[in-house]
Amino acid sequence: MAGIYIHIPWCRQVCVYCDFHFSVSMRNRAEMLECIAKELEMQRDYPGREPLKSVYFGGGTPSLLNARELSVILSRIRLLFNISGDAEITLEANPDDLSVTYLNDLKNIGINRLSIGVQSFFDDDLRWMNRRHDSRQAIQSIVDSKKAGFNNLNIDLIYGLPDMKIEKWNKNLDLAFESGVQHLSAYHLTLEKKTVYSYRVRKGIMREPDEEPGMEHFEFLMERAEKEGFIHYEISNFAKPGFLSVHNTSCWMQRAYLGVGPSANSFNGESRQWNVSNNGKYIEKIKEGSIPCEYEKLELKDRYNEYILTSLRTMWGLDIEKIERQFGSGFAVHCMNEAAGYIKEGKLEIDGNFLKLGRKGKFFADGIISQLFRDE
Repeated sequence: MAGIYIHIPWCRQVCVYCDFHFSVSMRNRAEMLECIAKELEMQRDYPGREPLKSVYFGGGTPSLLNARELSVILSRIRLLFNISGDAEITLEANPDDLSVTYLNDLKNIGINRLSIGVQSFFDDDLRWMNRRHDSRQAIQSIVDSKKAGFNNLNIDLIYGLPDMKIEKWNKNLDLAFESGVQHLSAYHLTLEKKTVYSYRVRKGIMREPDEEPGMEHFEFLMERAEKEGFIHYEISNFAKPGFLSVHNTSCWMQRAYLGVGPSANSFNGESRQWNVSNNGKYIEKIKEGSIPCEYEKLELKDRYNEYILTSLRTMWGLDIEKIERQFGSGFAVHCMNEAAGYIKEGKLEIDGNFLKLGRKGKFFADGIISQLFRDE
């Protein structure tokens, strides 16, 4: 079992690019936290008794919760589930939430990994994104986290912004690697539906991200990360040896996980379920004693597609023999037939029984993966 994901569905303000579920109103805060605790109890049998290796607080902005609130949730998890003694317990956090006092409190309640939403070390970029911190707070949050004893730190960065020059991206990477963090998640800006960014593009207020500069940024990122000793273990994720994200890696390896809270999804290999993305409806249904989720039993082609989607994004790639063994020779033949053109172009590479993204293919991963899917 991979672990447990807790979705904390609040943010103080709306980032222009974000399409995750959240609300800027926290008027139902106490009720929501009670319902998350209740859902944990309702789902206590989902993971079985195998020790869980990770707990991940995502969102939204989990660092809006105080240490006491987080401690109550963690205590409930430890009471209900078999949590490994060395489990990775991650909190996503905004830089401006990470005061020295708060960091010490987080350390004391058992949080042992932070994922800090820096996004950029430049104030003009942060204003464009409508982030609520500035560059000074971004740097200070890393310094203070290290002083508080956190030695497993991730920061998020975004590249491919309109008009972002390679020199600025290089400076972002300078500051990231000089900060001493052990993990870096870097994402290309994307134009998602139902976001402020999408609305502003339609109105002509903002421009779409340019693909060509984004490719240059990504290529430069891969080169810099390799020189700094970071392992490029998933399309958007780089880590020092020994600091790969336990939670996310387990999900990419298709180990089962439980998701709790509005919009959270769960996966057990045979089925997937996802909670309603509405805070009020979530609270209402949990109080009635039912889990407000949709359920999908995964057919053979769905399980194959899930395997392609998760494995090909990683440095380990997909195992052709495993596809034949688990899904049948027809799926293995289909996969290799669809991969043939990409292999010739150098976008996919064969390594024994494994098919992996080549350096040329990593920027085009989503398109390549979808091409290997089976529709029937």
